[in-house]
Amino acid sequence: MARYAVLLRGINVGGHKKIAMADLRALLERLGFTDVVTLLQSGNAVVTAKRPAAKVAAAIEKGIEDAFAMKVRCLVLTGAQLRAVIDAHPLASVADNGSRMFALFLFGPLDRAALSTHDPEALEPGRIFVGDGVVYHWCPDGLLLDLGAYLAKHHRATVTSRNWNTVVKLAALVGD
Repeated sequence: MARYAVLLRGINVGGHKKIAMADLRALLERLGFTDVVTLLQSGNAVVTAKRPAAKVAAAIEKGIEDAFAMKVRCLVLTGAQLRAVIDAHPLASVADNGSRMFALFLFGPLDRAALSTHDPEALEPGRIFVGDGVVYHWCPDGLLLDLGAYLAKHHRATVTSRNWNTVVKLAALVGD
């Protein structure tokens, strides 16, 4: 059995793709997952499953489509993967407010060669760093740049963003 963090893309953001967390928990339990916990209202859950992460994601995406008639991308991470994101945090010494630090989790690889033409790190030097499967974004003045939209437009990347406080809470719920 493995414990996973489930990140749903675009749930309950701006009044779109609304799913009550009680309904999400019930769906995840119907899909056979155990120890289901949701965090906040923005599509975060933690589940225990016998299946590998890719199969968990596929089952949840299909379950949401069947139950709520909406297409929602789902990223499933292990505790070790979340811990690696936390341990690799390049701005830990300056990003002291977790609500202004974001992790944009990538659904696929970011083409490093393409970054030379449209380098997100050049947009806000010292505030954006590309990591392994994640882009770190420090926003001390508030979120002024929709980095997810930028990555979608210039790199055809699909991301789901979480503030740092949420990343740390999810890691604690999943464990290592």
